[in-house]
Amino acid sequence: MKYNEIAHFSHPQHKLRYEYSEFPFKCDGCKEVGIGSRYKCTICDYDLHMHCAIPSPSITHPFYTKCSFQFLSRPPGSVPRYCNACEKDITGFMYHCRSCGFDLHPCCAKLPMVLDDGDVKLYLYRKISATCHRCGRKGRNRSWSYRSTCKKYNLHVACVKEMLVDSWHELYFGHGDHNYNNNYNNRKLENRIPSLKGTLQTHHKKSKGKAQKCCEMAGLALQFIISAVLGDPTTLIAGVVGSLMSK
Repeated sequence: MKYNEIAHFSHPQHKLRYEYSEFPFKCDGCKEVGIGSRYKCTICDYDLHMHCAIPSPSITHPFYTKCSFQFLSRPPGSVPRYCNACEKDITGFMYHCRSCGFDLHPCCAKLPMVLDDGDVKLYLYRKISATCHRCGRKGRNRSWSYRSTCKKYNLHVACVKEMLVDSWHELYFGHGDHNYNNNYNNRKLENRIPSLKGTLQTHHKKSKGKAQKCCEMAGLALQFIISAVLGDPTTLIAGVVGSLMSK
């Protein structure tokens, strides 16, 4: 086996090869959208996030100190499950705590506690009482949030996921030929990376200069949060997301 290839239990018929994509893709493991690093079978057009391709059998998380999360290939039981990080339904690969019943998407489970590019530093919180730049609400009972060091920029992980679903509806809910969806729609969708431009204007009605600066900083923060949610929280991918947001 080549160093950049793996065998995966979810796709035993072919090896999966590591590749990097600047186009969004839908992960066939967790059923969520991704961008950047992935493992792919080009024969079957089968894609996996890095976190789904090489999962940890069990993990712990600082937000749930009494929990031990086990990796599962599908949700347990017949009751619908939702992710405690982003509020979104879980329909594929997941991490599950049997004793407490908490569930996490693989990419949500691996969200960095700190996102730092040198200019903007964002900290992940289980709950915050501050207003979200996207929805304007203070707190969401079931969603984690990223907050900047200066405490001016706050975004619910759930709101970022909702923005992605709204912008990339075809990738989340598309039907029909999978190869067509990936090869055509992802290029069409690349121009629809979510932006906070319209949302942020409602939060600043006085100083135009300060509002513009705040929007720019919050937009930069959004780049990194989107990159993390999509499974590749790197400066490179944040730059790609930023360039797509500006189109």
